[in-house]
Amino acid sequence: MTPSTVIDIGRQAIEVLLLVSAPLFIAALVTGLLISIFQAATQINEATLSFVPKLIMIFVTLVLAGPWMITVMTDYIRRLFEAIPSLIG
Repeated sequence: MTPSTVIDIGRQAIEVLLLVSAPLFIAALVTGLLISIFQAATQINEATLSFVPKLIMIFVTLVLAGPWMITVMTDYIRRLFEAIPSLIG
């Protein structure tokens, strides 16, 4: 296995990681932004107020995007396992 092959596998792994985690991060970011705007408008300064809505939104996003996320991960793992004979030999 050449160094370029290792770098390519690592690059693909990072791409899959970013692709799979993006919906959850975006949901948490949007929810946090909306809660922050609400807190600024009402002058409620409670640090724990954003925790439960973020948790709920991440759970909903995971339910909705979960099948797609699993498909992306299993496709990557399947391609990686199928490439093992060519990587060894």
